[in-house]
Amino acid sequence: MQFSVKTGARTQMIDITDQIRDIVRQSGTRNGLVHVFSMHTTGAVTINENADPAVPVDILSCINKVIPFDDNFQHMEGNSAAHIKVSLFGPSETVALENGKLVLGTWQSLFFCEFDGPRTRKINVTIIGANNQA
Repeated sequence: MQFSVKTGARTQMIDITDQIRDIVRQSGTRNGLVHVFSMHTTGAVTINENADPAVPVDILSCINKVIPFDDNFQHMEGNSAAHIKVSLFGPSETVALENGKLVLGTWQSLFFCEFDGPRTRKINVTIIGANNQA
């Protein structure tokens, strides 16, 4: 199943946990794995803290310092920094599913990381159900 995320800035982290939970609930799957995949080379998926909104701000501030937008890159589109950031963060995360719930820590959420926005992005969610038959 796929859903869209509309970003509003060049770099941004958007909590997509509720959308993933809705997809899991609609699937009726109780146990297994949930794979969340960004279908873009300049947008990533990561798991991080959801309690303090300063955490995503700090992450983006740091990554933008480490990998600046303009560093004499050769890629003609001008978004090499975004491609590099996605390679470091990764395009996907896989989360265990137990009793119909995502197995995440108390302060953890799934985030879509925009590195070349603003844009409308597609996220693919694959649920792999466990065979619980003995």
